[in-house]
Amino acid sequence: MPKQNILKKDILNLSSCIHGGQILKNAKKYNLPKSKIIDFSANLNPYVDPFKFYKNNLNLQEIIQESIKNINQYPDNDYIEFRKAAAKYVGGNVTKDNIIPGNGSCEVIRLVAESVIEKDDIVLIPKPTFAEYETQVKLFGANVIHISWDDVFNISYELLKKAKILFICNPNNPTGKLISHIDIEKLLKSCTDNETLLFIDEAFIELAYNSTSVADLVIDNKYLFVLRSLTKSFSIPGIRIGFGIAESQVAQSLNNVRLSWNVNSIAELMGIKLLNIEGGANSQYLIESREYIKKECEYLRINLSKIPGFKPYESSVNYILIDISDNPINSQELTHRLAYHNILVRDCNSFKSLENNYIRVAVKTRKENERLINSINQVHLEYADPIHIDASYKNTCEYYPCHFEGQDCTFCFCPFYPCEDERTGGKYIKGTKCGLVWSCMKCHLMHDTIISHKVLDILIEDGTTKSKLKKAWDTIIEVHLSAK
Repeated sequence: MPKQNILKKDILNLSSCIHGGQILKNAKKYNLPKSKIIDFSANLNPYVDPFKFYKNNLNLQEIIQESIKNINQYPDNDYIEFRKAAAKYVGGNVTKDNIIPGNGSCEVIRLVAESVIEKDDIVLIPKPTFAEYETQVKLFGANVIHISWDDVFNISYELLKKAKILFICNPNNPTGKLISHIDIEKLLKSCTDNETLLFIDEAFIELAYNSTSVADLVIDNKYLFVLRSLTKSFSIPGIRIGFGIAESQVAQSLNNVRLSWNVNSIAELMGIKLLNIEGGANSQYLIESREYIKKECEYLRINLSKIPGFKPYESSVNYILIDISDNPINSQELTHRLAYHNILVRDCNSFKSLENNYIRVAVKTRKENERLINSINQVHLEYADPIHIDASYKNTCEYYPCHFEGQDCTFCFCPFYPCEDERTGGKYIKGTKCGLVWSCMKCHLMHDTIISHKVLDILIEDGTTKSKLKKAWDTIIEVHLSAK
């Protein structure tokens, strides 16, 4: 009998993880200029470019040129200099013998899963959290048990005893919750007593205020593994570089089995230069980054909370989870509509337990944060009119022409459509599909910044849509028309 499939059964039903940062994909999907997209879906350090920060003394072009000189040679597979720099950066009693270099966080997660998991092993993963943990362990036949974040410190000894790995993202993605050093120590004791590996993902730890790494605890404990990444802290997602920290014998074994030359020469040198900045994880650059993030995070959270149906969570780091379950627009539709404003946010539908009631936004610069808030308000204004029209349908849309000449009709967003008041300049015309339709061709009212903002202020008040529309018409539009 012929074989049905050459692939392992464990991976046949797996799909790739959904991540943020899909700029090129979304530019094509929504027909947007890549250069105009503001990406709030990827959680990167919004502060000054690390290669332009006045105290770092780093020149990006010089680093690239230096690394290119060795491009005709294999990298040092032991990565001695990188491991020394990583140990120095982490500090404490960590040495190069505790460091496992990786081509980004995902490769390190897979290395640990491949080295630890055997068929049908139980793995504990809180929800919601980073989806790569589940994907990687399932590749090797693990049985995943999801636990609520509220139950992480109440896992029974019986369950913990059966588990091979417990994954903890700290601070957690996407919630921004931070677990204290003391609480991690308590969790580590329980895991150690039950011979369960505690995997702590600290990819965002340098950007979280009031945080403390637990990397120092690996020195004499084989049941702790700590993951670190340069991607978020230094905003270099294109350079795939990260590392693991483990007890020296565990680290040696993992270094023995990781892919040979898994970090290329350019990424290796880039990592060495960044990790060797004065002060390491507490460099002036990262201290100022945390201060900046804290200020902008609070600004963004306060202003997002003013939007009806938006409930932003408290966050310790450079991203905010927002509950929009009380908003008339679900996460998929909101993400779609914001994309047409050149704004990408993370639809959290792919996170366990969040469904289509949450989005996550990165903390960025003040100007960009203001743009996000304004775009969300604009989407709410557009949503007041259920008819939205993609620009590609201009020639077939029965409501076109609905704006003045030269106006892009990506969205019809007048909340009063069809007002049927010819004082506005609107009138009934023959539609492209025959019949009469109300056209706003000669009406510029909702394109007037002052008028549209006044209308928006009323539409986001409490009350029914019908009563708010009447109030906006009577107090703004009618007054304006009567004054003509």
